[in-house]
Amino acid sequence: MKKIAYVLVLITAFAFSACKNKGSVDDNGMPKTLVIGMVETEKMDQIKNVREEIRKYLQKKLGMPVEVLYSNDYVGVIEALRAKKIHMAEFPPFAYVIATRSIPLKPIITLGTNGKPVAYQSVLIVNSKSNLKTMDDVKAHSEDLTLCFVDPASTSGHLIPRAYLNSIGLNPDTAFKQTIFAGSHSASVLSVKSGKIDIGCTTDLIFGLMIQNKLLKDGDVRILWRSAPIVSDPIVVRNDLNKDLVKRIQNAYLTIDKDDPSILKSYMQMFFHDTIRRTFIVAHDSSFNGLRKIAASVKGLKAN
Repeated sequence: MKKIAYVLVLITAFAFSACKNKGSVDDNGMPKTLVIGMVETEKMDQIKNVREEIRKYLQKKLGMPVEVLYSNDYVGVIEALRAKKIHMAEFPPFAYVIATRSIPLKPIITLGTNGKPVAYQSVLIVNSKSNLKTMDDVKAHSEDLTLCFVDPASTSGHLIPRAYLNSIGLNPDTAFKQTIFAGSHSASVLSVKSGKIDIGCTTDLIFGLMIQNKLLKDGDVRILWRSAPIVSDPIVVRNDLNKDLVKRIQNAYLTIDKDDPSILKSYMQMFFHDTIRRTFIVAHDSSFNGLRKIAASVKGLKAN
């Protein structure tokens, strides 16, 4: 049985190790500083700059210090929540599903359009010059091909494409010459663009961001497969956080389109280039039950 090569997926100690007490709360569930955990896998200043603007906006709206701490992977954020070193986090859906297996969490916000969650897709990509034209070609030559996932806790970069490959008779652990985790969506795309990897898994949202940052050009890669729509990432809080504070945090996101529309516009323009109006909406745990069923049914899934 071939072993999967794990790249950049070890739990990262990062800044959380220096934040032993900031994640604590008093008897009423109130923190002195609200600490938000996020993943910084794409290493693009544009993303970090917009998140900094949101941090400052939340700090002003809540009237308390707000700090953002970054991990190199999703598992690092999950472990920080488990250890109560952060109070809330921005997660991909599958990372949220993993986390809620052992941590009491509440999703409070997600991206939406007309009151419904924004959806995105998982994609399988190849280099535009590849001889692989269809998934039938992949099945016929899989033993000679390399496959790249993103992160074990990634929805579009692992769970959904793994489930799809299993459904067409390709076990990622045994069917390919080599299977790796790249650590980020952009790294997965770039590994395909450079020819180092034959097939990459990622999300369709990453292409526009990479083109903006001059990491990719139209036509560098080709999409072989698209998934069904996936519900957008939730922003989650620990269940022991003060309920009134949670409501204020939620309201701050819900009113950002009126209070500071420029921040919301900057955030949306990183990923979307159409004219559809998007904003933050209330998130519900039940929205992720479909992913829970998929995760439970996928053979060989190891992400926690």
